[in-house]
Amino acid sequence: MTTSNAAATDQSAAELENKTAARAKPARRKASIGSRKRFIGLGLYIFFLMVPLYWMLNMSLQPNSEILGTFSLWPQTLTFDNYIQIFTDPAWYTGYLNSIKYVALNTIISLTVALPAAYAFSRYSFMGDKHLFFWLLTNRMAPPAVFLLPFFQLYQTVGLFDTPLAVALAHTLFNVPLAVWILEGFMSGVPREIDETAYIDGYTWPRFFVRIFLPLIKAGVGVTAFFCFMFSWVELLLARTLTATEAKPIAATMTRTVSAAGIDWGLLAAAGMLTLVPGALVIWFVRKNIAKGFALGRV
Repeated sequence: MTTSNAAATDQSAAELENKTAARAKPARRKASIGSRKRFIGLGLYIFFLMVPLYWMLNMSLQPNSEILGTFSLWPQTLTFDNYIQIFTDPAWYTGYLNSIKYVALNTIISLTVALPAAYAFSRYSFMGDKHLFFWLLTNRMAPPAVFLLPFFQLYQTVGLFDTPLAVALAHTLFNVPLAVWILEGFMSGVPREIDETAYIDGYTWPRFFVRIFLPLIKAGVGVTAFFCFMFSWVELLLARTLTATEAKPIAATMTRTVSAAGIDWGLLAAAGMLTLVPGALVIWFVRKNIAKGFALGRV
């Protein structure tokens, strides 16, 4: 009797394993198909990303006379003259310096304004707080062209036109709302008990914020600085309209490579390659927290 019961148990266990394996096969097949699709999609994305980068690198390493001829997969005459011209011509390297100035100013101003605002939204409730929070993001959605004429007239009146500060202040209109949204997500993830404990221990709010709270959200601050940097670095419309000669950024300088002899493709490609370097460096430092920044700190 015991032997028959054990045999029946083994048979039922074998049937259960067979059914489980039969159900698992379609699931594994679907997973493998999905992984192949993702791999193909990622491969196509990398291909279309690398083609323009390779084109710029190729064009920047060969003379302009060769570019106007037949395109080759690798420059026939390797030269760094295009890069040397950028670092020796004031019209070019000044553009990079101007861009770095107003991008740094904008990032500092945006973080200085957004940090206390985000803390208030994450810790306090007041009438209309959710509506005000959403209104901040709608400012980020506004097209920059709407503000061109008002900014131009305002800066002409107060004497800020053609200065890095003018561009930095104009970009805060778009960077501060985004910074508040990202930082609020990171701050909401910090328990409020930390604030209460610090106040009981006698910390003032500025001391608590700088000594205790900021180190807890340093990843969020880094990601926010990255997003502010990227928008301000690549933005062209406001930067070109609010500057003339003294504070002209590199993005505006790159649009003026057309002359009577045509477009200097080699010089333009070299400038384009150099504009990728600051962004690549910033991404390298915040690469571990970018996904959390895209989710506003809520992953």
